[in-house]
Amino acid sequence: MHRTFIAALVATVLPALVLAPAFAADAPAGAPKKSVASRFAQDPYASTYRAIASPPVLIQGATVLTGTGTRLDGADVLMRDGKVVAVGPNLDVPADAVRVDGRGKWVTPGIIDVHSHLGVYASPGTRSHSDGNEATAPTTPGVWAEHSVWPQDPGFATALAGGVTSLQVLPGSANLIGGRGVTLKNVAATTYQGMKFPGAPWGLKMACGENPKRVYGERGGPSTRMGNVAGYRAAFIDASEYLKKNRPKKAAAASKKRWWQSGSGTTDSANDSGGKRDLKMDTLAGAINGDILVHIHCYRADEMAVMMDLAKEFGFRISAFHHGVEAYKIADRLAAENICGALWADWWGFKMEAFDGIQENIALVDRVQNGCAIVHSDSEEGIQRLNQEAAKVIASAQRIGIEIPPERAVRWITSNAAKSLGILDKTGTLEAGKMADVVLWSGNPFSVYAKAEQVYVDGARVYDRNDPSRQPMSDFMLGQGLEGGVR
Repeated sequence: MHRTFIAALVATVLPALVLAPAFAADAPAGAPKKSVASRFAQDPYASTYRAIASPPVLIQGATVLTGTGTRLDGADVLMRDGKVVAVGPNLDVPADAVRVDGRGKWVTPGIIDVHSHLGVYASPGTRSHSDGNEATAPTTPGVWAEHSVWPQDPGFATALAGGVTSLQVLPGSANLIGGRGVTLKNVAATTYQGMKFPGAPWGLKMACGENPKRVYGERGGPSTRMGNVAGYRAAFIDASEYLKKNRPKKAAAASKKRWWQSGSGTTDSANDSGGKRDLKMDTLAGAINGDILVHIHCYRADEMAVMMDLAKEFGFRISAFHHGVEAYKIADRLAAENICGALWADWWGFKMEAFDGIQENIALVDRVQNGCAIVHSDSEEGIQRLNQEAAKVIASAQRIGIEIPPERAVRWITSNAAKSLGILDKTGTLEAGKMADVVLWSGNPFSVYAKAEQVYVDGARVYDRNDPSRQPMSDFMLGQGLEGGVR
């Protein structure tokens, strides 16, 4: 990293930026809007997840990072019936509550990873487990990552031991449009529906830059970045026509003035039956409607700008750019358009489009008023220590004169992540009425020495570092004669 350049960047950019408040007043980025054609997001494979029954739990006397930008010292967290009941000092103790001594320990919301391939690139990493890229065509929006998820992947248990309670599993980045991702609760289950986060919207995985043109450059294209953009546009033109043909009569009439003009002229298609259902078009129409959130693998600032223009052209909204090593260059525009940056702490330089990355990237995205920075993994190993990845960002920011307290940094792996997935109303913060997804840490979670001692999902203690009976192991691992749980 070039420290002189960073210092100059800070001196130039930061005077125009201010620390964002704990919560932005606007709606979550990519939050689903009410759709006039919700059938595009109907789920024939609905979640069967049920919270594990558990008694009330009171964690007492801990340092609590609520995920809202608040730190409470010597505070309690009360969980009952799968929900957070209260957070604060000296809470009343229900007679039937299990008491947990939190003195000297820290409590945070459960960690959320917005970019994972667990289950679709499962361990062991054999070719037979390579189910993340449907690399048969440049655009494959009809495929759903959930239909590749192997719930027995040992990576889910190791992620749980790192405090991860929810995660979005995405297709890979070989394709321009790779298909739907799925948000899961990190619990042991036989089927993926048993892990599926109830009510979470799907994410649509798109990718720009080197990967699609590398994969398809010798298969008939696209082989250039301009070919990539032409491919997105062609797909969304088809989806726009499909959506117009399938809109209910009343909705078509009511929204006629607001509807995007495709360039072929306005068509009153209220009486058009729409014809045969198309799974690819269903996904893209759902994205245009806002029922399916758009997540884009994109590294360079100029390409992110092109994708934002593409979104305006076709009327969809980008929830988050993933990887985005040059997000710091357009941090103000991302904030203005309410787009999150789901980023690595320090990955850069491993290919040309990643060459201009800096380790202060996340800090600069976070620094902008209403900026939404997220630390993600994209790694079956990195997901086990997202707290430490966030700690790297704190250290990188400190080197250029930005002090980031723990109560702010924790949002990168909790509330901001939940916001980008459209589930902030359910989880991501420790507030009354939300899912009791909670981690008890042995110390400051941004210390390399801290470990997740207990992990709760909907108030149930699903992992305990000191209790082997609470260290889940997949049937696959048990079948290999491996015992002793995840340490």
